[in-house]
Amino acid sequence: MTASIQFGSKNIGFSIEYSDRKTLGITVTPDMDVLVKAPMDTTLDKIKEKLEKKAPWIIKQQSFFLSFHPKTTKRKYINGETHLYMGRQFQLKVEEFTKESVKLKGKYIEVKTFDRSRVEFLVNQWYLEHAKTKLYQIAEPLIEKFRKYKVEPSSIVFRNMPTRWGSCTPKGKIILNPELIKAPKACIEYVIIHELCHLVHHDHTQRFIDLQTKEMPDWEKWKMKLETLLA
Repeated sequence: MTASIQFGSKNIGFSIEYSDRKTLGITVTPDMDVLVKAPMDTTLDKIKEKLEKKAPWIIKQQSFFLSFHPKTTKRKYINGETHLYMGRQFQLKVEEFTKESVKLKGKYIEVKTFDRSRVEFLVNQWYLEHAKTKLYQIAEPLIEKFRKYKVEPSSIVFRNMPTRWGSCTPKGKIILNPELIKAPKACIEYVIIHELCHLVHHDHTQRFIDLQTKEMPDWEKWKMKLETLLA
């Protein structure tokens, strides 16, 4: 069942799951969906009343998760177009050549190819290869730091995720979006630290926030940078 409430100018949609439980619980998912788990006999009015009381927290949680939603602008992959790498802007320079390659050279990302329709594929492959190397290098010392909490990820994998920068599975696997390679190093560190904190505290409780602040006092600055840069 789905419904919604109005809180100021914001409409908050939510879904309800009824079950044999004694208390009413509200969860905001990483995709910013609001899920209500309620006892079987709970009325819709009572659920809405509870949601209205929790609305400021719900909006805050949705805003928090918004920073993990990559924003993409449609690229044309033509000469002179700017592309980000590690927070810096580079111009695309496409040249016809019999052997294909992509490399950074000065202020350019140089792409050599025999077929200009392959430029997008070649650039994205180049990003992915660099992400796998560079993001892991950035993660290694942070993983070492978190060993003092007696935790470490079971593995780190890279996966394109349309709505997430990173995630942590219940079994401790950290998944990173390779698009992060376009962001400054501190933004990447913020996402990795966020996911490492989930190995200690699984939910976004105050203890989670306190730990994240302890390990990266200026995380809010880099969260905001990530939100606004990759647009």
